[in-house]
Amino acid sequence: MTRAGFTALDDELKTLKTVERPAVIRSIAEAREHGDLSENAEYHAAREKQSFIEGRIKELEAILSLAEVIDPAKLSGSIKFGATVTILDEETEEERTYQIVGEAEADIEAGLLNIKSPLARALIGKDEGDSIEVKTPGGERGYEVVSVRFV
Repeated sequence: MTRAGFTALDDELKTLKTVERPAVIRSIAEAREHGDLSENAEYHAAREKQSFIEGRIKELEAILSLAEVIDPAKLSGSIKFGATVTILDEETEEERTYQIVGEAEADIEAGLLNIKSPLARALIGKDEGDSIEVKTPGGERGYEVVSVRFV
């Protein structure tokens, strides 16, 4: 995982523990004061939210405890984890830039490409100027590697 990804998940964990968890505990306490819990929608909603928060806390703690943080700036060479890659869609002539990151930090809209995605797997080991073919749900797509940076 990259340092930025680790920091984002760690910040989310801290927010859940220091802000969200206490707020939902207060909500549950307030809902209990309203009496009959069997028909209390506020109470059930707060308990459901508490369950989600506790589950997410456990998930984040597990991810962060096993995370290996890699600094892409110390890497070079062909495309590998952490590389920022600009590719050209050979069909539409559209350029896109992605950073290849771990599953937990992937966000395609933000240009963070999951290392396990078909596109990332096709890019691994390639260099600038190489062409790749990627099987997508819409059929085969061809891309050319325009640039590779390790930032």
